[in-house]
Amino acid sequence: MIPHNLPTIDQEEEDAALRVLRSKQLSQDAEVELFENEFCDYLGLSRGSAVALSNGTSSLFMALKILNAKGKKILFPGYVCSALRHAVSMANGVENTVDVEPNSPNLNMSIIKQNLPDISIIPHMYGIPIQIDVDDTLVIEDCCQALGAKVKNKMVGLQGDAGIFSFYVTKLMTSGGQGGMFVSKNQEYVDAVRDYREFDLRNDSEKRFNFKMTDLQAAIGRVQLKKLPYFLKRREEIFQYYKKSGLDLLDIDDELRRILEPVRYRAILKTKNPRKLVSSLESVGVQSIIPTEDWELLGPWKSLPNALKFSHETISIPIYPSLTKEHLDIILSGLVIK
Repeated sequence: MIPHNLPTIDQEEEDAALRVLRSKQLSQDAEVELFENEFCDYLGLSRGSAVALSNGTSSLFMALKILNAKGKKILFPGYVCSALRHAVSMANGVENTVDVEPNSPNLNMSIIKQNLPDISIIPHMYGIPIQIDVDDTLVIEDCCQALGAKVKNKMVGLQGDAGIFSFYVTKLMTSGGQGGMFVSKNQEYVDAVRDYREFDLRNDSEKRFNFKMTDLQAAIGRVQLKKLPYFLKRREEIFQYYKKSGLDLLDIDDELRRILEPVRYRAILKTKNPRKLVSSLESVGVQSIIPTEDWELLGPWKSLPNALKFSHETISIPIYPSLTKEHLDIILSGLVIK
């Protein structure tokens, strides 16, 4: 079976993990700080502007926490991972889910202007970046599926008040299965997140929580970050191979390529027969998924017609660096419904 997702883990990751294991320093220490600073270098941020955390959800929660989300109207799309709903609930925010665009899995900025939220969580779905140009709302840029994507030649994560990233095992890179990162150009926000993370042995009455990343995770993450340019290049090659084979994949419009540079987190195939294609692919030994099922939508269907259409007319096919041409041709053979 060709899996839908598969992390690219090689000898370098094993060596990094063994180095930390042999050091006996397994909790948060020097490796985490190195990972944070190298992540800043990659994004083009000043060192000290990133905080490594346990996962993407905790990174989002921390962004909401330091932006004082309690009791405030938090806008986010209904076509998205449930982690957004969980984080908003934990931060005691008031959920406001809205629809995505008709031909894009991302929000339309005009929707934000119409709803006037206190805080907007704006994801770059499937690695497709969106230009953020809204005022009168705090912005959390959800880059969990889009590390390395660019808007006007600048990395995503730098357009809003805060950016959050995930290193879960199926993401564009991983820090050993779980992991996340909070970034901001506002040093006060960064300091507040780091203070909250350092929960133990504090001589005050402040409430904090353990969202730490371990040195073992960070060591793997550092190796993966070095490999990220290759990962993204290989994913782009596979995406273009699919397109040249005639697949109707979700992508940006040609006119947007002047300002947007996507990364290929997912290869989303548009189809009127998603279930049949999933079965057809399975018959040749290929795993595929409906990327967001209708029951996963975060809001009533009647208020999310575009999201509902995406959930009924798309499938996600494998697109990860270790796929070979032989694998790709098997995948393509399964996309012919007999």
